Amino acid sequence: MPLYYDDDQAMLAETAQQFMAEEGAIAKQLRHWRDRDCKDGFGHGLWKQFAEMGFTGMLVGEDDGGLGMGNVEAGIVLENIGRNLTPSPFLSSSVLAATALKHGSDDVRGRWLPGLIEGEKVYTVAIDEGAKHRPETIACKAEKSGNGFKLSGKKDYVVYGASSEMIVVAARTSGDDSDSDGITLFAVPQDADGMSHDSVRLVDSSMASHVTFDGVELDGDAVIGEVDGGREVLNAMLMAGRVGAAAEGVGVAQGAMDMTIDYLKQRKQFGKLIGEFQALQHRAAHLYSEVEIARAVTIKAAQLLDGGSEKADLMASVAKAKVAKAAGLAVKEGVQMHGGIGMTDEYDIGLYMKRDRALQEFLGDQYYHAGRVAEMSGY
Repeated sequence: MPLYYDDDQAMLAETAQQFMAEEGAIAKQLRHWRDRDCKDGFGHGLWKQFAEMGFTGMLVGEDDGGLGMGNVEAGIVLENIGRNLTPSPFLSSSVLAATALKHGSDDVRGRWLPGLIEGEKVYTVAIDEGAKHRPETIACKAEKSGNGFKLSGKKDYVVYGASSEMIVVAARTSGDDSDSDGITLFAVPQDADGMSHDSVRLVDSSMASHVTFDGVELDGDAVIGEVDGGREVLNAMLMAGRVGAAAEGVGVAQGAMDMTIDYLKQRKQFGKLIGEFQALQHRAAHLYSEVEIARAVTIKAAQLLDGGSEKADLMASVAKAKVAKAAGLAVKEGVQMHGGIGMTDEYDIGLYMKRDRALQEFLGDQYYHAGRVAEMSGY
């Protein structure tokens, strides 16, 4: 499969790039909501525009009213989100939650998907139970209670948790905390009694929450997929989310690199443009190569995922680890090449570093995924 876009995907990329540059620009969205200390961290008006563009339902099947597109197309939107640092719940709602809801019953999909497609509702997922991403261990419990379940436990760093109308929660319904089986996914509505949020603002100004479930009563219709058989759904959701996070990371790297190259063409030192210094040219060329490699491996991961390949999980971790390194290099080089001004809030380059820092931790950092790649490769 070629590691570039076909004609339809190229057209989508052009549309998404123009839309994000105009409507999702840093001054218009990120700085606007950050400076107002917005409790949501994003604009609901922009989310509605996402729906009008068809973005919110990209991964939703046509039978459910969506566009029936794939992870390659979702990655195109996410790359442009990252390039402009556009705060939005696209990754949590239209990729992670939408992937989980695909495995839900007709009633579950009928209840939650229309609001997502129309841009009226925001969803997220609750997986992690600590400072680091370790989905292999899930202690949050859902015990049988009448015809439903009683949910108890805690989830950490649930992105946009307090702003979401529904949270997809991974909970243990049987077995020990580290067992692979015995996991069930639940669609927990925002107004569920016994659910509370401790909201925190992350380094990139986005919002997350530590969610506590204190005997939350759920009926059987809240189950997504099969009881005790949620690990497969969880893995599918994680693969889509990791590839999506990698695509956004590519956008962050590209945006930081573009800003840095522009600065090299404008800033003068010793009577010359600093971009004329060979040492900086070498660093810029190396950075360009790393970003292109990261983009290629991310496209490959999305293609394998869309094609149902058994290698998709491996390549998703390869992409997440590679993009983390490339984006980390891009933002560090950007701040350094900007000099002292790069450390101030006046220039946007520091915002790219902050977004990269938060995105690297989301769904596993480069060390976690490098370890997965080694393990899956037999080491």
